[in-house]
Amino acid sequence: DKLFFAGIYHVKYFYNHYKYIFLFPKQDICSNPQFILGGANRTDICQGDLGDCWLLAAIACLTLNDIVLKRVVPHDQSFTENYAGIFHFQFWRYGEWVDVVVDDRLPTYKNQLVFTRSGQKNEFWSALLEKAYAKLHGSYEALKGGNSLEAMEDFTGGLTEFYEITEAPKELYNIMRKALKRGSLMSCAIDVLVPTAQRTKTASGLVTGHAYSITGVEQGKRKDGKDLMIRLVRVRDPWGVAPPPACKSNDWAALATSEQDKERLRPTEQGEFWMCFEEFKKNFTKLEICNLTPDTLEDDQMLKWNVTIHEGRWVKGCSAGGCRNFPDTYWTNPQFRLVLPEADAKEKTCTVVVALMQKGRRKERSLGATLHNIGFAIYEMKGNQQQLPKDFFLYNASTARCKSYVNMREVTERFCLKPGEYVIIPSTFDPHKESEFLLRVFSESRSSSEVLIIYPFLSSDKELKTEGFSLESCRSMIALMDTDGTGHLNLQEFKHLWNKIKKWKLVFTRYDTDKSSTISSFEMRNALTEAGFQLNNQLYDIICMRYANENMELDFDSYISCLVRLEGMFRAFRAFDRDGDGIIKLNVFEVSSIIFFLNSFIEY
Repeated sequence: DKLFFAGIYHVKYFYNHYKYIFLFPKQDICSNPQFILGGANRTDICQGDLGDCWLLAAIACLTLNDIVLKRVVPHDQSFTENYAGIFHFQFWRYGEWVDVVVDDRLPTYKNQLVFTRSGQKNEFWSALLEKAYAKLHGSYEALKGGNSLEAMEDFTGGLTEFYEITEAPKELYNIMRKALKRGSLMSCAIDVLVPTAQRTKTASGLVTGHAYSITGVEQGKRKDGKDLMIRLVRVRDPWGVAPPPACKSNDWAALATSEQDKERLRPTEQGEFWMCFEEFKKNFTKLEICNLTPDTLEDDQMLKWNVTIHEGRWVKGCSAGGCRNFPDTYWTNPQFRLVLPEADAKEKTCTVVVALMQKGRRKERSLGATLHNIGFAIYEMKGNQQQLPKDFFLYNASTARCKSYVNMREVTERFCLKPGEYVIIPSTFDPHKESEFLLRVFSESRSSSEVLIIYPFLSSDKELKTEGFSLESCRSMIALMDTDGTGHLNLQEFKHLWNKIKKWKLVFTRYDTDKSSTISSFEMRNALTEAGFQLNNQLYDIICMRYANENMELDFDSYISCLVRLEGMFRAFRAFDRDGDGIIKLNVFEVSSIIFFLNSFIEY
């Protein structure tokens, strides 16, 4: 963890008051350290000096789902059996689960933990989990300030939904009840009116700009004979020390029908309290829910969902086109084709959930990175396999879109769309904002068909009157330039390819004398010579048969495809011509590989 700790020492505000020392629980802090003592529960999470209440609210919620908790915090670890001074944790990271290993040194002041700690001095799972999560993001500093949804998603790989309580649907209480029953994680907060303002207490004693966990939602009839329902929400403050606010409710005892019920409903310690649902709505301004599956809130039956995940990137000057307010660049954003062949069972529409996440911004915070305002739009299209041009977006409105562009890590929306073909356009609000992103599409899997995401083709070129390269040409390019055998092009490989394409394009335009965006098979001879290829007549004949159309012309796509394969063929020959005399000797395996390549070249 040397690099991780080095990152901590750059956090100047940590040292304005304290000089932290990293100590080992087993040797320095207590005589009988335990990883988990009496089960991992929400009372084990008390906030320290680090401003990561958003993370601790998510951890408190995590303890309510035993299955998910044991995945994030493997319980088969201890300070005694097989102890090696390290502990490991698992987090969902952009589509896959990763294992993070940390040693057990923890920051202390006067032998006391200064960040997250348990209510029991010799229990350390929560402090080590916080350390592992900090390592995932580069340092403890990166955890200062955030959104509980972010951590909830990293603990579950689930789908996040965000509600402004004043604009929430009427059935919000039932949504919350159903969410908890299905293992969803929930938190709430009160917005700070001025973003730069310090946290303050409201008249009822709650703290603004502070994340609270929601650990219970219960309802029942009053016992006084009145035909009224008691609707309560249990809230927990990660600080764990503040007295209950004035808006708390003691009606929870009226819901208990047995001693077992009473123990289940009783607030566990300072910092946890029940509230009447109406008071909850009056006091809190936002609700955050992380669902383990998209159907958690919508249906009474658990459904199987088809999930498609795609990674992409917005690149300045290339594919970071901004929102539709910028029509000259909007069309250059990455485009993803979505096919919905049939309606859901007993429905006329298809249920689709789209989630767009920007990647790595928290980890890059020390370099000045901030969250971009992101969003997406969905357009209906028919039969187009190429990237949609600028004019399409000038004259066609979106079929569906996210409610707004927001500076959150992920934006999620649920839609009901008619069966058909669509294109999803993810973007930042302003153009030229660079970031990697993850696009997830969830659809109800009620037929044999699946959601199809197609990676965008290289953009069209109006000067050449071409719609871009075919899938076959793209595959040939990747096969040519993929020198490390990964099946992908890294930045250097793509740069090398792009320079070749620009060079070959200049040759093509020079021989396209009539500006038809084609060259004749006769002009092709001179073009190949100028591009650096010396061929015999037999090979020219093969090229003509393979790449020219019925008018004996080659368009730009066919021309580039031909040059890419010629380049590959000459490269293969030079690799076998070890002494440079222009003659090669091949064994049976080398002959097989050459024949395989030549077949793909002359196939028609």
